[in-house]
Amino acid sequence: MSRAEGAREPAYCFEQGPIRPPNEATSLLIRVTRNCPWNRCAFCPVYKGKRFSVRAVEDVKADIDAVHAHVCALREVAEEEGGISRERLEALAERVGDEDMMSFSAAAHWFCAGGMKSIFLQDADSLVIKTRDLVKIIGHLRRRFGWVERITSYSRSRTIASKREADLTAIRESGLSRIHVGLESGSDEVLNMVRKGATKAVHIEAGRKAKEAGLELSEYIMPGLGGRALREVHARETADALNQIDPDFIRIRTLAVSPSAPLWKMCCDGAFEPCSDVEVAEELLMLIEGLEGIGSTVKSDHILNLFEDLEGKLPDDKERMVGMLRRFLDMDAESQGLYQVGRRLGVFAGLGDLEDRGKRDRVDELCRRMGVTSENVDEFASGMMRRFV
Repeated sequence: MSRAEGAREPAYCFEQGPIRPPNEATSLLIRVTRNCPWNRCAFCPVYKGKRFSVRAVEDVKADIDAVHAHVCALREVAEEEGGISRERLEALAERVGDEDMMSFSAAAHWFCAGGMKSIFLQDADSLVIKTRDLVKIIGHLRRRFGWVERITSYSRSRTIASKREADLTAIRESGLSRIHVGLESGSDEVLNMVRKGATKAVHIEAGRKAKEAGLELSEYIMPGLGGRALREVHARETADALNQIDPDFIRIRTLAVSPSAPLWKMCCDGAFEPCSDVEVAEELLMLIEGLEGIGSTVKSDHILNLFEDLEGKLPDDKERMVGMLRRFLDMDAESQGLYQVGRRLGVFAGLGDLEDRGKRDRVDELCRRMGVTSENVDEFASGMMRRFV
């Protein structure tokens, strides 16, 4: 049995995987595969020790049908009563049997959270399955939920690069709107160090193939992934790869090393030295300054990022983003540390919040209470970031 075919199929039950992109928080999650077919990335703690498998198409369709039935029921109640209160939703949940609770919860979250506009296919690489099977699944989603505006999925660059152009076109024509890809870095040295399983050339080939097939492309980059030793080449080569791909979205997801990720041992052994927040800001400045000739939208939509408002459309917003990073880097160490603490505690969203006297005083008091100083602020920030991985 091939790795893409996966492990033996267990008895049917409704399933949802553990993760999805931050911007898919209000999407309906439909699990197509379990875990990750690669599962060797040194920075990733997810799926470690778990075997990859492909779910049967009929089981995925059964999940879709279950959610559809619940959505129809919820719509009927909402139309009759002019909406659904929390109390009414809880009362409806009490009538659902244990075997249907997961599908009801998925439907209720989707119904209440964001207008049922988007669907995300889980887990780490839905495109690894046979094209005809993926087309069947997406087609069934479109038939059941004809009003959705977007169907998206994670995929690996190596998987996309191995697909025929006709397959990618068929997947797009069936209704898949966007692919989320973990580029992470454009440096072969960094990619090899973290065992990404793709080269810069493969990333570029895959990105171009996806766009040529008419798919929207989100490329995730990981500031800090090169560590102190490789941060310059990481920034420079990542910018070059993105310039050659010109993705629709460049999504920033700053590295945080989890104790359950292989990279943690590399840190403990001294083989990898993490960057400080200031060094990550310097790296981001190099990267954004290196973006040329593309029309991508930069998004900073993850809690791990130091600058929530480091966003914009290239090339128009490039100088504004560069200016923001330079402003932070030009600050004195005390102000930088205060911003780091405020951001990691969720008080600050952007540099402008430093000018809010109420917020600044609040963070200043928290620093005194927790004993955070300019000497230990990086240790504090790293500890807070690990809570989110």
